[in-house]
Amino acid sequence: MARDLDAAQRFYGEVLGWRFRPSELGPEFSVGFLGGRPLAGIGAMAGSLSVPVAWTPYFAVDDADVAAARIRERIGTVAVGPLSFGTGRAALAADPQGAVFGIWEGKAIPDWRSDADDDGGPAWLELRTRDAFAAAIFYGEVLDWAGGRPDCVQVSYEGEHVVLRHGGMAVARLSGGAVEEAPDPQIRPRWHVHFRVPDVAAATDTAVRLGGSVVRGVHSGGAGHWTTLRDPDGGLFTIGESGTAAPAAPTRTEA
Repeated sequence: MARDLDAAQRFYGEVLGWRFRPSELGPEFSVGFLGGRPLAGIGAMAGSLSVPVAWTPYFAVDDADVAAARIRERIGTVAVGPLSFGTGRAALAADPQGAVFGIWEGKAIPDWRSDADDDGGPAWLELRTRDAFAAAIFYGEVLDWAGGRPDCVQVSYEGEHVVLRHGGMAVARLSGGAVEEAPDPQIRPRWHVHFRVPDVAAATDTAVRLGGSVVRGVHSGGAGHWTTLRDPDGGLFTIGESGTAAPAAPTRTEA
C-alpha cells in the first residue's frame, strides 16, 4: 500500500525492473510485471484506509468470512474487511503478536503466479515474531496449513525456526525472538518480504538515489548477497541476488 501510486511505480520500476499495468481492482491499484508476468500489486490506499505504507503478504483462503472468524477466535485482529475487490474478497488483519497480513478469497489477478524461484518475484517471506511455534499454530489453524490437501503448505521445524514449503520449495520462515517495543523495525513482530534482483549493489544505489534508504547494508553469506531497504514513504523490503537461496536465519541480536 502506497500514498502516491505514480511515485511508487517509478521507484519500484527502477529498483526492481518492473513495469506496471492497471488492474481490474480499480484506478488506485496497479500490478507490477517482469517479463510479462505479474509479480506484485501496489495500491494507493494507505491514506484512505489509515494504514502505514508497507508490503503485506496476502494468503489465499477458500472463504474470507470463515478465515476472518478464525482470526478473531484466536485473539487476532481483523482491521479491514472482508470487502469485495474486483474478482475477490479481502481482509487486512494482524496476528496476536501484531504482525500484519492479508487474506484473499477468489482470483486476485488473471494468470497470477508467484513462483519462489522466478527472478524478480517474491523470493521469500519471513515472519519475525516472539514465539515461532505459537505463530505456526495460529497461522496453521487460520489458513489450514498442513491440512492434508494436495495444495497445502508443508510445515517443518528446523532448529528454532518454522519453515514452510510448497511443492517441496521453501517459501517462508517463522523466526522467534522479535520484541514488540524494539526501536528497530526489523526486530518487531512483522512479515518481511524479499525480492530478487540481478545486482544487489546496483539496486541499492538506485534506491538511495531515488530517495530510499538502507536499513541494513549489503551482507553476504551462504545464501548470497542481501540488503534491507526502505522506500521513500517508509515501506520496508529486502532484496537478494537472483538465483540465491533464502537468507540465513538472523542471529538473536539481529532478529
